[in-house]
Order: sequence, then structure tokens, then C-alpha cells
Amino acid sequence: MSTHKALMTNRSPKKKMPAQEVNSPPPPSATGFSTLHPDIIEGHILPRLDGPSLASAACCTTTLRRHSGQDNLWSNICHSTWPATAASPHVSQLISAFPAGGPRAFFSHAFPLLTDQSCHGPSSLNPPPPELLSAVDIKYHDNLIFTKLHETSTDGGWFRSSPFRIDLLEPKDVVPTAVKYLAGDESAAEILDSMTLSWILIDPIGRRAANISSHKPVAVQRHWLTGELQVRFASILATAGHGHVQARIVVTCGGSEGGEMQVREVKLEIEDVDGIHLNGKDSMVILEGALAGKKGTGKNRVREGRRRYREFEKTKRERRERKLRTEGALDMLCLASGVSIVLAFWCYFLCR
Repeated sequence: MSTHKALMTNRSPKKKMPAQEVNSPPPPSATGFSTLHPDIIEGHILPRLDGPSLASAACCTTTLRRHSGQDNLWSNICHSTWPATAASPHVSQLISAFPAGGPRAFFSHAFPLLTDQSCHGPSSLNPPPPELLSAVDIKYHDNLIFTKLHETSTDGGWFRSSPFRIDLLEPKDVVPTAVKYLAGDESAAEILDSMTLSWILIDPIGRRAANISSHKPVAVQRHWLTGELQVRFASILATAGHGHVQARIVVTCGGSEGGEMQVREVKLEIEDVDGIHLNGKDSMVILEGALAGKKGTGKNRVREGRRRYREFEKTKRERRERKLRTEGALDMLCLASGVSIVLAFWCYFLCR
């Protein structure tokens, strides 16, 4: 009996394997995008991304960086983001020939907001381009309502001496839309949140581009006489000779007899902090600096654009009030001088 107990004591118990370890499959040798076929990545995954997302994906892995640099991906993104760039084969070829990246370089030029120091630097001393292309797209609730590619000759004497202005529509031209026109007080707030505009200036000779729009409106007001809505977009630029200037875009909208919105005017002007419209010569020097200057990152471009506009309008208002006070003081000084002269004359005449 004791021998039997000793044998039972010396026998080691069997270890039970967990069910997870027994039934688990062998670990895969590789995971992630490296296991996907390149056609799947380039044809079904990356084309679903917008420009900023594609640029961020290129920073993740070496594989994504290699696939994200394809020119056809960036060409499709440029044409879908800004349909006006696809209006002409010449512009498509121009975008493909942009230095340091082709369509990807064009996107990096045209997407971000211009920095506050865009017009400074030695590059602004280069001669302005003799021709400018304007690729303009207006969207309402992400639906395209206006698109146009406009060419402007800048080397004529009349253009250089006249106030700078680019009109995309003739005075009697009207572009109908499928959007319902809101005539009440809520129309301004609705347009302020729902309308976007892109105005890309392209230098076809130097192969440079800059978006001078604030993306969303900085102000919406109703015309006191016609009742039309004037939607303002703006970029505030710092210059060496004129201080801060405003590249102001005005879109005038009205209502048709059927109640749909009509685009009646789209124009670009440049004015200084005193409200004086600059001529073509001075404006082209400023735009040359914007084309060659630094670009932002594209983050918070709506909020940043509206902040700069409010600061510019505040400075403009303060300068106007200071000018009025100075003119008022000069008027009082002239009036006092005149009264003093009259009193001195009568005193001299009466005391003779």
C-alpha cells in the first residue's frame, strides 16, 4: 500500500495547453499596405483622398510616399478641386510642367492661404509677368455654380496706368444657378457659411500660382439701392511701399423671376489701407510678390483670412477717423485765423 502511494506521489501531472494557443493560426509574415497590390493602392484607395489627406498619407510610410507621388493622382485632385483648371488643355499642360513636382507642386502653390509676408523678399524685385491666367470657381454647399478661366494681358500702357480691376462678366451678363435665392435677413448668414470661392492667379511664363481668395466670405452686405447681395472675399498682403493692401473679390448675386440665384458680377480689385484703388503697375508688383512669396500651410485658412480682414478694416477705419480729426483741426485753425485777421483789420480801422 505504501509502495502504491509513493508511485502516485512521484508521477508528475500533465499540463493543459490553453485553447487559444492550440487553435491560434501562425502569425503572418507581413501586414499593412506592403501586402496590397500596387493597383489596389493607386486605383481604389488613394484616389478617394483629397489633397491634404494625400499629402499627409505620403508622410506615413515609404510605400505610401512612393505611390502618393503619382502625377495622375495630383492632376485629378487639382481638376476636381478647381474645375476651372480643366477648362483648357493648355492649362493642364502648364500644371503638369510646374517645377519641382508638376501637379503636386501646383497644389502646394494654390491651396494654402497667402502668408502676411508674401510680398516681401528679393523675389518681389523680378519684373511682373506680362500675362495672368485667372482660374475661378464658386461653390454653394459644395455644388459648383460658377467656373471660368480668364486671361488678362498686363503689358499694355492703358492697363498699367488705370485702376487695377479684373472683371469676369460683362455688365449685362448673368449666370443662372439652381440655388434658391434667399431675399430675407437670413440670406447673409447662409451665404457666409455655405459659399466658397477660389481665385487662382497663374503665371504661365514663370510657372507659378497663388490663390488670392479667403476661401469663404469675409463679409456679406446688401446693396442699398438694388437690393443685390455683395459677397466679399479678400487676401491681406504686406508690401514695402503701400503697407498692407487688400486684394478684394466681390461677387454680386441677385434673384431671377423664378426665384433662383443669379451671379451678376465677379471682380478683383486691389486697394490700400486708405481705400485708394491701386493702378495696374503697382498692383502687378504686389501680385508678383504674392506669386513668388511664401505660402501658408492651409490650416485654419478661413478663420485666419477673416481675422486679417477684420484687422485691416479696423486699421482702415482708424486711419479714416484720424484723417477726419486732422482735417477738422485744420478747418478750425483756418477759421480762427480768418476771424483773427478780420478782427485785427477792424481794430486797426477803428483805432486810426
